Amino acid sequence: MNFRKSDPSERLARAKRKALVFRSRQRHPLRVRQAVQFVALAVIVMIGVQFADWVSRLERLEAGGVRPPGVEGFLPISAMISLKHWFASGEFSMIHPAGLVLFGLICLSAVLLKKAFCSWFCPVGTLSEYVARASYRIFRRRIKLPVWLDRPLRSIKYLLAGYFVYAVFIQMDPRDISLFLESPYNKVADIMMLRFFTHMSTLTAQVLVGLVVLSFVIPYFWCRYLCPYGALLGVLSMLSPLKIVRRIPDCTDCGRCAAVCPAYLDVDRKTRVDDPECTGCLECVAQCPAPEALEVRLTVGWRWAF
Repeated sequence: MNFRKSDPSERLARAKRKALVFRSRQRHPLRVRQAVQFVALAVIVMIGVQFADWVSRLERLEAGGVRPPGVEGFLPISAMISLKHWFASGEFSMIHPAGLVLFGLICLSAVLLKKAFCSWFCPVGTLSEYVARASYRIFRRRIKLPVWLDRPLRSIKYLLAGYFVYAVFIQMDPRDISLFLESPYNKVADIMMLRFFTHMSTLTAQVLVGLVVLSFVIPYFWCRYLCPYGALLGVLSMLSPLKIVRRIPDCTDCGRCAAVCPAYLDVDRKTRVDDPECTGCLECVAQCPAPEALEVRLTVGWRWAF
């Protein structure tokens, strides 16, 4: 039977039955994602504390402490340059090697699992999400810029990502790559990054506070408009075989999926969500009251339903 041609009262009754039967299913992915976010955030905090202790001991010329390799995950530009060096010379640079490994794994995760890193693991994404929730509690609505302003601003992060890719992979020749990798600045880039926060200038503090305020007024401001890392992962996510698919016959047109989408995607109007802005958070799937109306599917013929 064609669901869209059914009687409205029958359609409403069917929607209510589905919502009742699958009520326990609605928020399961959200709880799982929250747990992953908190664990990832705790690990990152632990890495930061260990690294700060190691740097402090190093500056005092004291032995002891552990330099956690995970800190190199916050050096994506250095990792991109190491990747170019690997491609050009065939040699794996041992200067911040964990940074290259983590960068590769994060990019691979985008190809396989869409931008799940942004919504499940990224600490900035996690903090942005809870700032957005606080914003909703205050304003009682999700604030979104008008289309004529939103689209040009969204292009900024793609332009930034494109610039970094062009500068590293096109402009820099093998000699420039080697000089940068062996430079004193690159060798202590992780310590410089720590000093960025521990020896924060007034301008830096003002910029960070400004970004927090903007993220409160305009939810996900950094992620939506400025993050080049997220833009790169978004482009790579277009290759992902996993897609959120909407089955029109089973859809009740309740609009819950679009209402909770942090990327403001019109999930309720699409048959397949393949937009680079999709973070793979599964909030839309979690909120859908109808069984099999929204599913995560493998485009190669298999099907995963969460």
